[in-house]
Amino acid sequence: MNAPYDGDRAQGTGGPAPSQGTAPGTPVAGQVPAPAPAPDRDPYVEDAYDYDPYRSQDLSAQDPVAEVLYDRASHPPPPPGTYQEPGPLYAAPQAPVHAPDPHVWAQTPAPEPDGPSRHLPYGDHATTTQFVGVDSLVTKAADEQPEPDAFAHLYRDQQGAPGGPAEDAPVAVPAPSKPAGRASSLLKSSALMAAGTIVSRITGFLRTLVIAGAIGVGTFNDTYQIANTLPTMIYVLVGGGALNAVFIPQLVRAMKQDDDGGEAYANRLLTLVVVLLAAITTICVLAAPVFITMMSPKLASDPQQMDVAVAFARYCLPTMFFMGVHVVLGQILNARGRFGAMMWTPVLNNIVVIATFGAFIWAFGGFTTSGVNATTVTAEGVRLLGLGTLLGLTVQALAMLPYLRDAGFRPRLRFDWRGHGLGKAARLAKWTFFFVLANQIGLVVVTQLATWAGSVAEKQGHPGTGITAYNYALLLWQMPQAIITVSVMTAVLPRISRSAHDGDAAAVRDDISYGLRTSAVAIVPCAFAFLALGVPMATLLYAGSGSGAQNIGYVLMAFGLGLIPYSVQYVVLRGFYAYEDTRTPFYNTVIVAGVNAAVSTAAFFVLPARWAVVGMAAAYGLGYTVGVGVAWRRLRNRLGGDLDGAHVMRTYARLTGACVPAAAVAGAAAYAVTQWLGSGVTGSLAALGAGGIALAAVFIVAAKRMRIEELNAMVGMVRGRMGR
Repeated sequence: MNAPYDGDRAQGTGGPAPSQGTAPGTPVAGQVPAPAPAPDRDPYVEDAYDYDPYRSQDLSAQDPVAEVLYDRASHPPPPPGTYQEPGPLYAAPQAPVHAPDPHVWAQTPAPEPDGPSRHLPYGDHATTTQFVGVDSLVTKAADEQPEPDAFAHLYRDQQGAPGGPAEDAPVAVPAPSKPAGRASSLLKSSALMAAGTIVSRITGFLRTLVIAGAIGVGTFNDTYQIANTLPTMIYVLVGGGALNAVFIPQLVRAMKQDDDGGEAYANRLLTLVVVLLAAITTICVLAAPVFITMMSPKLASDPQQMDVAVAFARYCLPTMFFMGVHVVLGQILNARGRFGAMMWTPVLNNIVVIATFGAFIWAFGGFTTSGVNATTVTAEGVRLLGLGTLLGLTVQALAMLPYLRDAGFRPRLRFDWRGHGLGKAARLAKWTFFFVLANQIGLVVVTQLATWAGSVAEKQGHPGTGITAYNYALLLWQMPQAIITVSVMTAVLPRISRSAHDGDAAAVRDDISYGLRTSAVAIVPCAFAFLALGVPMATLLYAGSGSGAQNIGYVLMAFGLGLIPYSVQYVVLRGFYAYEDTRTPFYNTVIVAGVNAAVSTAAFFVLPARWAVVGMAAAYGLGYTVGVGVAWRRLRNRLGGDLDGAHVMRTYARLTGACVPAAAVAGAAAYAVTQWLGSGVTGSLAALGAGGIALAAVFIVAAKRMRIEELNAMVGMVRGRMGR
C-alpha cells in the first residue's frame, strides 16, 4: 500500500535507531555514514510543477494564452518521436538541423522520425490524444461533451491495486465528433423538411386545381372526396396515429439501447404494420357500400351517386396499405435523423394524380365544357381516376426504399413480435386509438352535415358549398401549419423524447417554447391573411371550377383565425407524446371533437344551407381554442408548473397586435381592387397582390415598433444568408 510520506520509511524496522546521547548527524563508530536524508516529498504535488508551461521549443506546451490562439485542429503538433528530452539548464543548445527560414511564412516541416515521444502533461499518450483547435470549438460549441478532470493526475497513485504499482488507466478512444452542433443540425433538418413540404404543398394545390378543372367542385366532386378521404380516415384510426405519436419515441429508445441500433425492432414494427393493414384493407374493400352510407346518407339515397361513390371507394381504399408502409418507413428514417424523404416523396404522388386528371381532361374535356356529373360519367372515366389515385400512393411508398438503403437499413420481415417491446407500444397506442376515434367521429359528423348542406345549396343555385369546399379550404388553410410547425416539431420531437427519457423537464420546456414562438412568426400573420384575403385566394386558384370558387373563399375566411390555436395544439401535444402519455391527448381530443361537432350541428340547423359549411369551418377553430386551454394547463403541471408562458404569450400578443391593422388595410385594398376589376382571374390576382403587399408592409412596420425579437432574429438570419 502506498505510504502517505516516503520520508517516514527510514524510521521503520529496516535500520537501526540512533543511540542515546549522540548528536543528530554525528557518525557512529564502526558504521558507514548514512546518506543525508532526502527532504520530505508529497506524491500528490510532486509532479504538479514538473514541466515548464512556457517552453519555447515545445509546440504542445500549455501556455494559457497561446494554447487558445493556436489552432491544433488545423496545425497539429508533430507526430511521436519528434521531441527531445530537455537537457541541462545552462548547456548550450544544439544547432537545429532544419533551421527556420524567416523569409518563408509557411515553411514545409522537416521529416519526423518514428519512435516514442516524451510524456504529455497529465499522463496523456501522444498516439491517442485528440487536439482540438479554435475553429472546431466554435463550430461545435452546441455539442454536449463531458468536461475532463483537470486534477486526475494528482491521484495517479490511487489508481493501481493496493500494494502494487500504479498503472495508467486505459485511454478511451475518443468518439467521432459530430458534424455540427445541435442547433445547426436542427436548422438544417427544418430547412430540408420545409423545402420538401413547400414543394409538396405546391404540387398538392396544383392537384386540387386540376381535379376541380376536371370534375368541378359540386356534388360529383363530393363523391370522389368521400371515397378518397375514407381510406385516410380508416388508416389513421387503425394505426396511423400510433405510428406518428407512439413509435417515434420507441424507435429512438431502441436505437439508443439495442445493440443493433434498433434495426430488429424497426423490422418487427414494419412486419406488424404490413400484416395488419393487408387484412384491414381486404375487409374494407368488401364493405365499401357500408362505409359510403355511413359517411353520407344523403349521397347514398341517390342510386347513381351511390354507384359512382362505391366504385371510387374500391379503387381508393387499397391506398391505406401503402399509406401505412410509407409512414412506418418514414418514421424509421426520422429516428435515424433523415427527415427529408418523408416530406419529398408525396410530391411523386401529386405528380401521378395530376397526370391522371390531366389525362381525364384530355379524354373527356374540362368541367366547364363537359359538365360531367354522376349521371354522365362513364365507367372508363371512373376507372381512370381510381387507378391513377391508387398508383400515386404506390409510387410514394416504394420511393422510400432508396432512402432506407442509403441510411444503412435493410427491411426484412420478422414475426418474432413477443417480448421485444411491441406490447408496450401497443398499450400506449390504445389511448392513441381512442384519440383518433374521437377525432374521426367529429369528422364523420361534419362530412355528413356538409354533404347534406352542399346538396341542398346546389339545388338552390349555390355550388361549391359542400364537403369539397370544406376540404379544399382546409387544405389551403393548413399549408402554413405543414410548412412551419410540422417541419420544426418533426425535427425537435426526437430531441424532446430524449430529454423526457432523461428526466430533463427544463429542456422539454425550452424546446416546446422554441417551437411555439418560432412557428408563431409565420402562423399568426398567415391566419390574418386568410381572414382578409380568403376570397381572392380562392377565386384565383379555383377559377376554372366555375362560380363555386367564391364560396370556397368564404369557407377559407371562416377557417382563418383558427390556425393559431390549431398550431399551438399541435406543438403542445408533442410534449405529452414525448413522455409516452397518450391518455391526456385523448381526453383533449374528445373535448375538441365534441365542441366541433356540437357547434357544426348548430350551424347546420341555424344557418341557411349556403352558409352552413362556413359556420362549420368557424367551429373547427373554436374547438381547438377550447382544447388549447385544457392541454396547456395539463402540460404546465406535468413540467413542474412552468411552460415559459409569459414569454410565449408576449410573443403571440405582439404578433396579433401587429397583424390587426395589417389585416384591416389588406382587406380594404383587396375589396377596392375587386370592385374595380371584378372577381375574375385578373381581378383576383390584382386584389391578392395589392392586399398581400399592404399586409406585409403594415405588419413589418408594426412588428419593428413592437420589437418582436423572434421576427428580428428571422430577418437577421435571412440577411446573413443573403450576405447583407
